[in-house]
Amino acid sequence: MQTQFTPEQLQDPGTERANEILRACVHCGFCTATCPTYQVLGDELDSPRGRIYLIKDMLENDRTPDAKTVQHVDRCLSCLACMTTCPSGVHYMHLVDHARAYIEQNYRRPLSDRALRAVLAWVLPHPMRFRLALLGARIARPVRRMIPDARVRAMLDMAPRRLPPVSRNDDPQSFAPRQAPRRMRVALMTGCAQKALNTDINDATIRLLTRLGCEVVVARGAGCCGALTHHMGKEAQAHASAAANIRAWTAEIAGDGLDAIVINTSGCGTTVKDYGHMFRNDPLAEQAQAVADRAMDITELLTRLDLPPPRPEAAGMRVAYHAACSLQHGQKVTQAPKDLLARAGFAVMVPADAHLCCGSAGTYNLMQPEISGQLKARKVNTLEALTPDVIAAGNIGCMMQIGSGTGVPVVHSVELLDWASGGPRPPALGNGEGDAREFWPAP
Repeated sequence: MQTQFTPEQLQDPGTERANEILRACVHCGFCTATCPTYQVLGDELDSPRGRIYLIKDMLENDRTPDAKTVQHVDRCLSCLACMTTCPSGVHYMHLVDHARAYIEQNYRRPLSDRALRAVLAWVLPHPMRFRLALLGARIARPVRRMIPDARVRAMLDMAPRRLPPVSRNDDPQSFAPRQAPRRMRVALMTGCAQKALNTDINDATIRLLTRLGCEVVVARGAGCCGALTHHMGKEAQAHASAAANIRAWTAEIAGDGLDAIVINTSGCGTTVKDYGHMFRNDPLAEQAQAVADRAMDITELLTRLDLPPPRPEAAGMRVAYHAACSLQHGQKVTQAPKDLLARAGFAVMVPADAHLCCGSAGTYNLMQPEISGQLKARKVNTLEALTPDVIAAGNIGCMMQIGSGTGVPVVHSVELLDWASGGPRPPALGNGEGDAREFWPAP
């Protein structure tokens, strides 16, 4: 694609990177075949190719974003399926992230939009604030039909029926390996929303890794990865969260060292692995790259460790594996989760159109509930068609999204791997008798 940026415009690092990405695009349209919003809406401007044209025009002309451009960029899930499909290597993620930051700086949204986005950015990255908000949502749910804003109703619908207890495992501390000699020393990213919504995931991760000979560290000062605010275009807030993590993990690297930074929420993993790019022109650039180089999804790390023989109870359980977009498209981790589950004795099944997004996408299901709802219905239908005993995923957002639309238990892959190798039965599966769905709201 030919671009016409001036030398002055290219002095901006974001614009310079956008120019590189735009020039790589050859207009082929392969991306439209795998774009979820194009599949649902059928509008060229709601495909990656259409958005690329809108973004190019906006940036090249230093144009104040108009409502039409903002609408189509906002409808992008950042599922990154287009990057998997693109034969030209167009790095759409960096382009749309820059466009969102540009829109945030140059476009004045309606008051209701500004208020909603401000509340989400203030609440979601902070677990205790998030817990309080979820309690408020439970109180307000009986009157949801009286609320005119569909986005607020979507928030009430997504709130779980019961909140898990606060886990002490999320506090800064070190967990010793249960076998000698120590095989690795790793930092676990405990996340933000996950600490409010489902404490079983981090607990299972710590049990499994220590059982396999790893020392697990929860670093002091580490918190939200910055993804939630980053995808809203709130660059300063996102970078502040990321910088806190970089400093926290750098201190551990400089201290007793880290073999890996383990992440069990794939949306966070995609962002942390991009810290080197985010801070490429920052004094933290070297430390950010060192952190990004050590970042691994939990399943990537587990492939380097030897899982024990599976327990008989897990043998043959039918597991429908949902591939989170941030894992399969963002991080290109596709086979490891399925291989690990199969090695643990589970009968692993993959739904039709596994490449398509479930509609969660961070805050997307809250800000674009109609499109998100259509994608959720499609994803749930393909998963339930497999008649599974349980649905496994590697991202808390996907778990919440899918779990709110099905009666099948939804658990994190690491919970199943922990159970199969000696840990407790995942709470979402119950005790094997009656209804196992204690955590998810009714669909």
